[in-house]
Amino acid sequence: MSDKPMETATAGMSPGLKGIVVLCIGLVIFNLGSTSEEELNSFRVIGGLLVAIVALLFMILKTRIPAFPALIIAAVITGSLGGMKSELMIASVTKGFGGTLGHIGIVIGFGVMMGSLLQMSGASKRMAITFIRLLGKGREELALVMIGLIVSMAVFCDSAFIVLVPLVKAISRSTGKSVVGLGATLAAGLVISHSMIPPAVGPFGVVSQFNMPIGRFMLWSMVVAVPVAIAGFLYTRHLGKSIFLIPTEDGSGFTRERPICGTEGREQEEDLPGKAISFAPLMVPIVLILLATFLKEFGHVDPEIDTWQQSLTQMFVAIGHPVTAVGAGLLIAIIGLGSRYDRKEVTQNMENAIRSAGIIFLVIGGGGALGMVLRDSGAGNMIAEYIILMGVPGVLLPLTISTLVRLIQGSGTVAMITAASITAPMIGTLGVDPVIAGLGCTVGSFMFSYFNDAYFWVVNRSLGVTEVQEQIKVWSITSTILWATGSVTLLLINALFF
Repeated sequence: MSDKPMETATAGMSPGLKGIVVLCIGLVIFNLGSTSEEELNSFRVIGGLLVAIVALLFMILKTRIPAFPALIIAAVITGSLGGMKSELMIASVTKGFGGTLGHIGIVIGFGVMMGSLLQMSGASKRMAITFIRLLGKGREELALVMIGLIVSMAVFCDSAFIVLVPLVKAISRSTGKSVVGLGATLAAGLVISHSMIPPAVGPFGVVSQFNMPIGRFMLWSMVVAVPVAIAGFLYTRHLGKSIFLIPTEDGSGFTRERPICGTEGREQEEDLPGKAISFAPLMVPIVLILLATFLKEFGHVDPEIDTWQQSLTQMFVAIGHPVTAVGAGLLIAIIGLGSRYDRKEVTQNMENAIRSAGIIFLVIGGGGALGMVLRDSGAGNMIAEYIILMGVPGVLLPLTISTLVRLIQGSGTVAMITAASITAPMIGTLGVDPVIAGLGCTVGSFMFSYFNDAYFWVVNRSLGVTEVQEQIKVWSITSTILWATGSVTLLLINALFF
């Protein structure tokens, strides 16, 4: 037998490294020869998963392969190396993809169309102005973080930030406060809601992976979001004092000179929609979903009992289903906000929003495919058993996976969906409540945003921050503070209530 393949594979290695590689290969072969058939099968399944994860990260980071095909390829690698028959593996991939999108695809579609109307009509700006006036002068940062928490449940955080930046600049010039502190506070509120609270796309994808009640997850995500938002608010408020920038009068640039306060005119409002219709598309679905959750938990829903109370309860539970609730919000937005525009303009705007969200559909579906292969191959349960034997708390697994994926490839949505795809199949064995596991996936997606995260550039560039050290202070440290606070809060809630 020729040694050329081995020589080619080790040509670039030093003699010492070659020896270590040969020794490792020999040890693996020796151990494989002495293991039982059951242990060998476990080795194949877990080894296949590890190879798939490495391949997934390599494809996303080092190649031109986008996240969606990378997830599908990772699912195929997991199934193939794990010993699944090709027919079963393909069936798992298609079932996982279709099942996941079948559950949440309509909601995501409704949500992105509604978000496009909020941006198009100026409803997002109306909500921002309302919050600022409600809380009063001097509390602009508090108003902005609250605006972010509300708006980004339906609008992607980067899009919402770009839409609201002109308002931030106007506040900066009128109050004399640094646009950096104000903008970073808004960015923190937006990303918290976008990453944690359904019906935002990423958290909704996590909910679907764990197949848990959305209302229950929404309630606990709001609980965790409170201390996370407070921590972000305290840091970004201080940030405005250490990095001082004010927009120039024409709005085209920034200056570090302190202007005379009150030079900026009042935000133009004559073309903005009213308060009630601006808030209604967002608040109506949230109220309906929470009401349905409350009724299911405490209303004793029983289809077998035919009374008017039961009929009314079942009606509200049906209306509070995410598809129905978000659909109602979309109809309110179309009728209340879209009526001011030409029909073709409104439909074109919503269709463009669906096109731009196409990759989100595919990534979530790809995550579902990977998760289904993990379930059907048995890899999830095997890993869970090993983790339990090692004494590692199961609550840390989704948080750790999401954190690592986020650090390596940058996308918070991909991080939380990947973590949910991997951990959902083993949730029963780990002994962790699905809500806690889902929150771990979302909290991990905050970790240290830097150059590989598009939102990092959106925030810094929009605020005129160009120095690398200042960019890291503005958003990398902010996002890490959100991650740390969320992690501690998650562990405390798990210890006290689950």
